[in-house]
Amino acid sequence: MKNLLIGTLLASGTMTIAMSGAALADAHGTSACLITKTDTNPFFVKMREGAEAAAAEAGITLRSYAGKIDGDHETQVAAIETCIADGASGILLTASDTSSIVGAVTQARDAGLLVIALDTPLDPIDAADATFATDNFLAGELIGQWAAATLGDEAANARIAMLDLAVSQPTVGVLRDQGFLTGFGIDVKDPSKWGDEDDPRIVGNDVTAGNEEGGRKAMENLLAVDPTINVVYTINEPAAAGAYEALKSIGREGEVLIVSVDGGCPGVQNVADGVIGATSQQYPLLMAAKGIEAIAAYAADGTKPENTPGKDFFDTGVALVTDQPAEGVESISVEEGKALCWG
Repeated sequence: MKNLLIGTLLASGTMTIAMSGAALADAHGTSACLITKTDTNPFFVKMREGAEAAAAEAGITLRSYAGKIDGDHETQVAAIETCIADGASGILLTASDTSSIVGAVTQARDAGLLVIALDTPLDPIDAADATFATDNFLAGELIGQWAAATLGDEAANARIAMLDLAVSQPTVGVLRDQGFLTGFGIDVKDPSKWGDEDDPRIVGNDVTAGNEEGGRKAMENLLAVDPTINVVYTINEPAAAGAYEALKSIGREGEVLIVSVDGGCPGVQNVADGVIGATSQQYPLLMAAKGIEAIAAYAADGTKPENTPGKDFFDTGVALVTDQPAEGVESISVEEGKALCWG
């Protein structure tokens, strides 16, 4: 199973796009838009690379847009409006505000554009025509299971810091947070939001904006609440790097388990270096490539993408990366993670 996953993803990474000759031919003259949260995060940089390569292969004109910072909802709305006005066939979107963006997405769909959410499901998920994403709940669940198994009996005495994304609680942040807690064995109460749990092991939640500085500040805030924190969940690897720096500043970097989600090359290297204990790796290049493929098919004959059987989205895969495997938790090694990483 593990080798099959790696082989499949490596094949996808070389941009072998499964598309009929007719669809390729019909795609010429077609345009598409990619709208990401930012254009600096390595995850979105790799997503853009995947979209550009697939668009070039399909003969599609691609226009890329991004928010100024993570959470820049207004710029994303303006980009959708531009794509509608330009007559694009489809939009690939990673939404900063997963509920507020629905009105603009509805306008695009009403105008005949195919809208595919990448990585971050809209709220509700069926506001987009399709979602191509990591199973973000599973990504969180894997690192939660790993952390609990690594601690063993001491998991009952854990002191957990939850470093989330944003106060608006976009779906990707909720899914990873709630997946982690579920994997760790903590009752999540309302699974549609984070922060309502009453398990005494949780020291608290803080937000990071998904960057290193935010991770450092959030970690400092929670250490002020409880300096004995020994488990840190982080929304992504930049936030994890910031959390590590905060712990290092007080000499506790070797005493705390940090877990994360992303699988970028810097993050996988941080697993190798002991900064992060384990991370769930996702595949942004594949998300974007498959998204462009879907827009080409839609432009050719109106075909819309189908979900992965049993799920309400198209699952682009996830794998736990660690060199400290835990019994009962499937994982790949850092060496294997490096072969699949991005950024």
